[in-house]
Amino acid sequence: MKKTALHWITSLLLIVNVNAQNDSLLRLWYVRPAKQWVEALPVGNGRLGAMVFGDPVMEIIQLNENTVWAGQPHRNDNPNAKEALPEVRKLIFEGKYTEAQDLVNQKFISKTSQGMPYQTVGNLKLLFPGHENYSNYYRELNIEKAIVITRYSVDGVNYEAQVFASSPDQVIITRISADKPGSVNFSAMMDRPSAVNVSTSGNDELVLSGTTDDHETVTGSVQFEARVKILPSGGAVSASDTALNVTNADVATIYISVASNFKNFKDISASSRERTNSCLQKALKKNYDQSLKDHIADYQNYFKRVHIDLGITDAVKNPTDVRLERFASGNDPQLVALYFQFGRYLLISSSRPGGQPANLQGIWNDQLIPPWDSKYTVNINTEMNYWPSEITNLTEMSEPLIRMVHELSQTGKQTARDMYGAQGWVLHHNTDIWRINGPVDGAFWGMWPMGGAWLSQHLFDKYEFNGDREYLESVYPVIKEASVFYLDFLVEDPQHKWLVICPSVSPENAPSAHPEYSISAGTTMDNQLVFDLFTKTIKAAEILNTDKELVIQIKETIKRLPPMQVGRWGQLQEWMYDWDNEDDHHRHVSHLYGLFPSNQISPYRTTQLFSAAKTSLLARGDESTGWSMGWKVNLWARLLDGDHAYKLITDQLTPSVQPDGRQRGGTYPNLFDAHPPFQIDGNFGCTSGIAEMLLQSHDGAIHLLPALPGAWEKGSVKGLKARGGFEVDIQWENGELVMAAIKSSLGGNCRLRSYIPLKGKGLKIAHGQNPNPLFNIPDTKAPLINSEATQAFSSLRKVYEYDLATQEGDIIQISK
Repeated sequence: MKKTALHWITSLLLIVNVNAQNDSLLRLWYVRPAKQWVEALPVGNGRLGAMVFGDPVMEIIQLNENTVWAGQPHRNDNPNAKEALPEVRKLIFEGKYTEAQDLVNQKFISKTSQGMPYQTVGNLKLLFPGHENYSNYYRELNIEKAIVITRYSVDGVNYEAQVFASSPDQVIITRISADKPGSVNFSAMMDRPSAVNVSTSGNDELVLSGTTDDHETVTGSVQFEARVKILPSGGAVSASDTALNVTNADVATIYISVASNFKNFKDISASSRERTNSCLQKALKKNYDQSLKDHIADYQNYFKRVHIDLGITDAVKNPTDVRLERFASGNDPQLVALYFQFGRYLLISSSRPGGQPANLQGIWNDQLIPPWDSKYTVNINTEMNYWPSEITNLTEMSEPLIRMVHELSQTGKQTARDMYGAQGWVLHHNTDIWRINGPVDGAFWGMWPMGGAWLSQHLFDKYEFNGDREYLESVYPVIKEASVFYLDFLVEDPQHKWLVICPSVSPENAPSAHPEYSISAGTTMDNQLVFDLFTKTIKAAEILNTDKELVIQIKETIKRLPPMQVGRWGQLQEWMYDWDNEDDHHRHVSHLYGLFPSNQISPYRTTQLFSAAKTSLLARGDESTGWSMGWKVNLWARLLDGDHAYKLITDQLTPSVQPDGRQRGGTYPNLFDAHPPFQIDGNFGCTSGIAEMLLQSHDGAIHLLPALPGAWEKGSVKGLKARGGFEVDIQWENGELVMAAIKSSLGGNCRLRSYIPLKGKGLKIAHGQNPNPLFNIPDTKAPLINSEATQAFSSLRKVYEYDLATQEGDIIQISK
């Protein structure tokens, strides 16, 4: 065997062994029960969710089902907007922002519904008499197997409880056991923060049923049911009016089936009872061991696609909450790897094909009116939920989002017609399970007609990863009709003669000159979104060889969009005018959309804008809300500054509750992201950012280790995805690439980008040829615009690019 081949096999075996070691550490574990909801541990199968407290005395399993929302099918458009639109535009162009915003509040914002809240199903409570004096306590969430385990001892008896949410069986299953026969005794009860019916059926079933709440002007009409069945092994189970009692059992297995009458956003005619019974009876056909085996196999089909190793230290010997407290001052790279994989765990657990998209809290919520109603906030948060879906090899998990965008394109046609007299479809900054499209929450936040533009990006981005023409054909009408709306809605700015979005806002922010009034025209983010939507519509139409006249119209319109502008202190302007304040530390960095998730700003193609984006981000600061810091990890990765990206990870992996009781953006003990309060988008954003530090493919090449921080001196990642249908494995030592494997699923050109020259390092490709360097980019020879630009480029390194022709199934192998 040749030396290079032997080295390659040895390296692969080393990665396999390291990955196995890291997988054994994929646990969140604690030595105390959860006392607060943000200490409980989440399980989910995409439709059903539960938060497990692990309390030996009064165990709480808080339940969710992703269609349990207040209200019923309805619309929330305000048709008065159409008549008021010309006057609002006139006021904005005259600089009368106060009058314009007041008129928008009167005529545009919905008068019927600000959106419905996502609601908890309720709680299953298990009371264990005599367990007050427990010892040897331990609980964990094993994210390699998607199961919560609690262990403790009472009077010499060792107890264990296991909880998992099965996707194959569509139930949540709990198994309680003891190592001494006849020792399992408990009572099971159910409740909810609002009135519900709780009853028993036979001797072994407990049923909670109810209807979701009325909200604002909309009557609550979602009927739901949770059915609990207990099967003891040994001992007995009996029923009272509202509880089940297990006595002297060796083992008790609890099946929890939850469903509603929701069929789709227009139809709530299903039977929740028939659905719960159907799922329960199906699950009961298997024994516990088979159910657990099927659950693990189903889950690992997704989770096992990606492995990551950033190093291991003695910090892993501490409970997760202790590791979180010490992270900023210690050396615990494995906690970052755990947090990365926890984000993937949460996406698999909260967003499965056929279900609803992950909302503001994924699927986990213990309230009737949660923060921001736990809706879909589409001016950043919903999109952030799905940033990891492609790059971290979880493409199936975006299916609910893609389907929701299809549905919104249907409901949004009427909104576009009735509110703006436009063709196509429109969505503002928020929606819910009923697919509302009208503006909500007031003009300052809600007068943002760009939701359709941003969500449509995900549809085409998915194609860039999978290259599936049939898929592109299915989503093209949605993308096209979104573009059609903006072709109608764009209006000429009298001063510059640009075509601008008006009225709109830069999400949730306002210029310091008039901080109470956000309403404006031609904001930078709007221009970037329209540019991306138009260019992707053109690409899709040309790939599908359709709509040639529309393509010509869009190309002509693009020429009149406002350019991105550099302001007076070297910043990327957030607004059409130079209004930015250097002391503005707002959580939203909307004008940096062009850097991430878009690719409009590049260190190699748009050097001035790249420098200006960095100047803006530096001024915005680091510490912020949890989700904002997650976004900034991605932004610093795109700025090729791994150390600053890592600094933001450190800020995010900081306990939300400080020793003095003050709360800040960061992380809760169960690793949920803290705005505060809990928002799941920060988890997903940081997971995406960690991936972007290791691999980027947005800028015309697959960039290996583009933003590796000094803290990750040695490591590996396996199974990340790149645009063009490539799957990538990478290994590095001493901060430099030593091995990579890039598998092509589609064939075609593969352009690689690396900070080290690959030629002469054993580069090999099946069915291909050895590459030659195309060009070298000098260290800091790009044109600079001011002193800040010099700083902006100080972190750039020489980069090498290689073009390689691949066929479907080829593997490009790089080894040192």
